[in-house]
Amino acid sequence: MVLDTLRQVVGRELSDHRIMEMDEQDAFPTDLIRKLLSPDVGLHLIFLPEDCGGLGGGARDICRVSEEMAAWDLGVATAFLAICLGTDPILVGGTPGQKQRWLSRIAGEGLIVAYGVTEPEAGSNVAALKTTAEAIVDASGAVTGYRLNGAKQFITNGGVADLYTILAKTPGGPSFFVVEKGTAGLAVGKKEDKHGIRASNTTGVLLDDVVVPADHLIGGVEGQGLKQANAVFGYTRLMVGAFGLGGGQAPLRRALAYGKTRHQFGAPLVEKEGYLLKLLVEPWIDLAAGRAYMEQTALRIDEGGTDMGTEGSIAKYWATEAGNRAADASIQALGGYGYAREYLVEKMRRDVRITTIYEGTNEIQQSIISMFRWKETVRSKGAFYELLACAVDELDDVDAGAALVASSVRALNETILRMHQAKLTRSQMVMFTFADMITATEVAAAFVAKAVRGTPDDGLPADMTPAMSRVFARKVARMVRQGAELCAGCLLADPQEGSAEAGAELLRTVEALLPPSATAGLWEDMNRVGAALKALD
Repeated sequence: MVLDTLRQVVGRELSDHRIMEMDEQDAFPTDLIRKLLSPDVGLHLIFLPEDCGGLGGGARDICRVSEEMAAWDLGVATAFLAICLGTDPILVGGTPGQKQRWLSRIAGEGLIVAYGVTEPEAGSNVAALKTTAEAIVDASGAVTGYRLNGAKQFITNGGVADLYTILAKTPGGPSFFVVEKGTAGLAVGKKEDKHGIRASNTTGVLLDDVVVPADHLIGGVEGQGLKQANAVFGYTRLMVGAFGLGGGQAPLRRALAYGKTRHQFGAPLVEKEGYLLKLLVEPWIDLAAGRAYMEQTALRIDEGGTDMGTEGSIAKYWATEAGNRAADASIQALGGYGYAREYLVEKMRRDVRITTIYEGTNEIQQSIISMFRWKETVRSKGAFYELLACAVDELDDVDAGAALVASSVRALNETILRMHQAKLTRSQMVMFTFADMITATEVAAAFVAKAVRGTPDDGLPADMTPAMSRVFARKVARMVRQGAELCAGCLLADPQEGSAEAGAELLRTVEALLPPSATAGLWEDMNRVGAALKALD
C-alpha cells in the first residue's frame, strides 16, 4: 500500500521534464517533500514507532522504500531519507519523554529533520569533531542548558530543516542535541554546488552561542553520542546500499528498453551478445546479488539482530559499487544518447556516484569489513568462515552454484589465516584485498540461499534466480582466486622464513578449490538470463 501510494504521488509529480529541471536549477522540491510528509501520504510514518504516531516499519520496509525512491530520483530520496537519519539519535538514544515529544511532532507535523555530524575537519572520523557544547549551570550548580559553538558541513536538508540533531563535545564526551529552526545563533552556511543529487539541499550549519535547554540533550546523559551513532550504522548503511540498488537499476532498465528498440546491423541491440551480456546481464546480476544480501541483513535486523555494523558495511560497499557500475554500463549502452543530458541516464550516473561517499566512504567500509572479519577469523581459528562454507554446502538442493561459493569461502579463509600468520595484515592494501574477497563471498552466500528458496528477483521469473546465482558464483570464484594470488605474491616476496613456502602452499590450495574449470558454462547461463531480460515488459 505504501509503495503504491508512493508510485502514484511521485509518478504524478516527477516527470522526466521536472527531474531534469530540478537538476539544472539545483532546486530543492519543497512542495513534493511537504506532500510526502502530509497527512494524505505520511510516507515518513514508516520509520517512526507506533506509540509516537508512526507505522513502526523495520529495516526491510525502509530498504524497499529507499530503493524505490532512488529509482525515481536519488536527490529526492536523499532529502527524504535524511529525515529518517536525523531522527535516529532520538529513536535509539532518547528518553521515553523525548521520544514522545520529538517523534510525535515529526510524525504529526511532518517536520523536515537534518543530521548534523560531519564537520570541515571531521568527515568519517566522527571522533575528531570540534563543535562544543558548554554546560550552563545555575547558582546551585545544576545544569540548565548548553551553549553550542561550531560548524557543520555537507548537511543534507541543512538549509530547509525544521529540526536538527547536532553532535557536539560536552565535558562528558560527544553528545547529540535537538536544535529547533529559528533558535538564536543557528544559521545556514554555504550551499554546496554538487556534482549530482542536486535536488537535495546540502549546506553548512553554523552554531554561534546557540543555547538549548538541558532536556534537549538526547538521552539526558553526556557522552552517549558516538554510541548512539554507531548503533544505527548497520541500519543506515543498509539504507544507502538500497540507494545504490535503485540508483543503478533505474538507468539499467532504460538501457534495456533502448536496446529493444535501437536497431544496428540489422537487429535490435539486445540481440547482440556484446550489448546484452556485458552491458545488461552482468550489472543486473550484480544488483540482484546485492539485493539478496540486503534482504538477508534487513531480516536479521528486524528479527532482533544487533551489532550488524559489518553487515551494513558489506551491503553498502557491494550495492553502491554495483550501482555505479550499472549506471556507467547504461551510459555506454545508450552510446552518444547516454552521454547527453536529455536522456536522464547521464544525470542518474552523476547521482549514484555519491553513494560510495556519504554515510562513510567505501574505503572506510573496506577498512571496517576487513578489520572485523579478520579478527573474527583469527579469534575462531578459521571456524567463522568454515561454518559459513558448511551452511552453503547444505543449500545445494538446487543447482545455484552452492559448491563453488563454499569453495570460494574456504579459499578466503585459507588466505586470511596464511596472511595473518606471516604478519602481513599490517598492509592496508592486503586488508583492502581481504575486504573485496569477504564482501563478494558473503554476498554470494546470501544469493545462493535466495536462489534455493526459489525467490524471484525484480520481475524476473523465479527459475532465473538459480541461473543468476550460478553466474555470480563463477564471478566470485574469479575474484577470490585473484585476491588469493595477490596475497600469495606478497608471501612469496616476503623475506621472513617460511613465507615463500606458505605462499606456494596457498597457491596450491586455491588451485585445488577454484580450478579454471569452475567457470565452465558461464556464457550459457548468462544467455539464459539475457533471454529473460529481453522478455521483460
